Formats: sequence, structure tokens, C-alpha cells
Amino acid sequence: MSKKSLLAVLAILCGLGLMLSLSAPAYGQAKAKDTIILKGAPMGGVKFEHKLHTERAENKCEVCHHASKPEKANTQPQQACTECHTKAATPPMKTNTVAAFHKTATATAGNCIDCHKAENAKGKKAPVKCMDCHKKENI
Repeated sequence: MSKKSLLAVLAILCGLGLMLSLSAPAYGQAKAKDTIILKGAPMGGVKFEHKLHTERAENKCEVCHHASKPEKANTQPQQACTECHTKAATPPMKTNTVAAFHKTATATAGNCIDCHKAENAKGKKAPVKCMDCHKKENI
């Protein structure tokens, strides 16, 4: 193989490598599914539209995904709440799944409802009644 041919092959391989590296998401920037169903609630699952919430949070993941705690380190920068917060809190976790979303037994305060109330105060429409989000058909 001539020197010129070898350089051409190397240039093509470098170009392909560059294209692959630019098309792959950076660590921690992997795109979540646009719509997920949060399951496990007795009243029914919650259809969660990730893209909509990401836009409303101005792409600030930390609005919903808190930093990991020393006693239970994240395995990735942002991960599903249920990876740590389980139905019954298992040590070292102290907060179960329900409490991760709702601070009170009546769900009148908490991560979800507080944000929804704030959006409504700005004139936007966000559901604030339990059954607006929790639906039996979301399985």
C-alpha cells in the first residue's frame, strides 16, 4: 500500500471516529425517555412527560434530581427516584417513594405539587388534584 493510500485510509478512519464521538451523548447527558409511567401508587400510575418538565425547568436537571447523599451515592448523574427511594424505605435511605414526591400524607405539599402550584400562580396550567395525575389506566 502506498503512503498516499495509507494516509487516505487513516483520514477516513479518523473522520469516522470523530463522527461517532460527536453523535454519542456525553456522560450524564443521555436523553431520558420523553414519557414514562411512574408506577406503584395505589391510586394509579402517573404519566410523566419528561420533555415538558425539562423545558419548564429550563434544562436544570437538579430542579428534580437532587445530588446524591454520601450514604447512597448515585450510579449516574441523574437517575430514577425509585432507584433509591423504594416503596418501603430501605437503609441507608430514610425517605420512601411517596415521601420523595409528597411531603405530607395528604399530598398538599411536596416536590411535584409545590411546583405545579407555582406554575399555576404564573398563569400556566398544571394539575393539582390527585386524580389529575394518578390514573388507574397508567399501568
